[in-house]
Amino acid sequence: MKLRRADMIIKRIFTPVILFILFSLGSLSMKGEENVTEEEKKPLVSDVRITGMIDNTHVLYSGSDNPKDSLSRLLNIFYYDQFRHFQDPRAPYFMFMSKKGDLALGVGGQVKIRGYFDWNGSIPTVGFIPYDIPIPKDPTSMRALSASPSGTGLFFTLLGNNKLLGNFMAYFQADFSGYNNRGFRIKKAYITIKEWTAGYAVSTFEDTQAEPSTVDGAGPNGINSRKNVLVRYFKSFKKHWAAAGSVEFPSESISADGIHTASCTPYIPDFAAFIQYQWDNASSHLRLSGLLRTLVYRDLVKGQNHNITGWGVQLSTVINPTPSMNLFGIISTGRGHASYTTDLGNGDFDLIPVPDKEGQLYAPWAAGLVLGVQYYFTPKIFSNIAFSEQTYYPKRNPKDTYYRYGLYAVGNVFWDITPRLELGLEYLHGKRMNFNGESGSADRIMAMFMVSF
Repeated sequence: MKLRRADMIIKRIFTPVILFILFSLGSLSMKGEENVTEEEKKPLVSDVRITGMIDNTHVLYSGSDNPKDSLSRLLNIFYYDQFRHFQDPRAPYFMFMSKKGDLALGVGGQVKIRGYFDWNGSIPTVGFIPYDIPIPKDPTSMRALSASPSGTGLFFTLLGNNKLLGNFMAYFQADFSGYNNRGFRIKKAYITIKEWTAGYAVSTFEDTQAEPSTVDGAGPNGINSRKNVLVRYFKSFKKHWAAAGSVEFPSESISADGIHTASCTPYIPDFAAFIQYQWDNASSHLRLSGLLRTLVYRDLVKGQNHNITGWGVQLSTVINPTPSMNLFGIISTGRGHASYTTDLGNGDFDLIPVPDKEGQLYAPWAAGLVLGVQYYFTPKIFSNIAFSEQTYYPKRNPKDTYYRYGLYAVGNVFWDITPRLELGLEYLHGKRMNFNGESGSADRIMAMFMVSF
């Protein structure tokens, strides 16, 4: 059983790792800076799209001689952010500027409506999450037609630059994606000053730039996606390198039954870091990320508390082989990091019971994979195709209804009718496999209408 499981891990994880490393090195060798072709000098189409968004933001008041140029410099801080997600709203349509042009304040938001139709089995959530696929299929819920305003929200952003603080940004975002997908909740709240970020933000362990764009708010099931209250340091150096490290406040998902085991209040922070090699003005990169955490539980049988070490490692990349194409890839694995993943994060898999040993918990192994390609037909029309998998490896095959792995496939097209109005159409296919051999699948067509202001 152990040899078979090890063989599965090698096939599912290390083979794609080798392929991505070779592909990345091949891309680097083809893009030598001494022999840059005319084709390579062309701007990325994704950058042209962002330029259009920046140009569509207007100065409401300014005493600056060149308010538009000043605003463009500040908005580059907003859009060209290593931790910005595709789902994040665009800059406000109107922004107040100081007389010197070194400070801008904006209040913006977006109205986002997603409608979807499920067939061949439906998922009872707005997010297309393979973990939630019913097994066996419910004959009363084989098809579903629904819509949701989740993702609609407001945000405040303050952008500036001065001699003391350098570049800085304060950001607050809240949207209607909480309880029943309509509850108003905080999405992000942080301050960035030079290389430092403090607040509620995307975990340093997540590589948002290597994730394909989806209409589905949940995104591929193989990614590590989480927000924590954190303190982070991020630094670019020597042109092609960047690194980051953070201390993040912990949150655990432990399978404690309250009879033999109990979860304890976490008191040791999570630590996340990455080292990144980047090129093409940081639009392409190869990143190695790590996560270290301490999971605490109580053995009620022996009356003892225990600290279990959890960890995660991730290799991720985004590559621009042509100005119109982006390639994405994420491969991750670890123990005790399940709550950072999109699929396993829906259960209590950070720590689970040791087989046949009452009162003991351990951190199970899990692995995720995402492969995708994005193509821009024009700066206003682009498409994504991606495949993702999340796999769970406990010490012993439980041979029951426990989740074993989930598959996620997506194909979509987005159309920016204007810089403020976007339509999206997407096809999704998902599959869940349990340890007892039973499986379930679901298909979904999803459409999105979004207005940004």
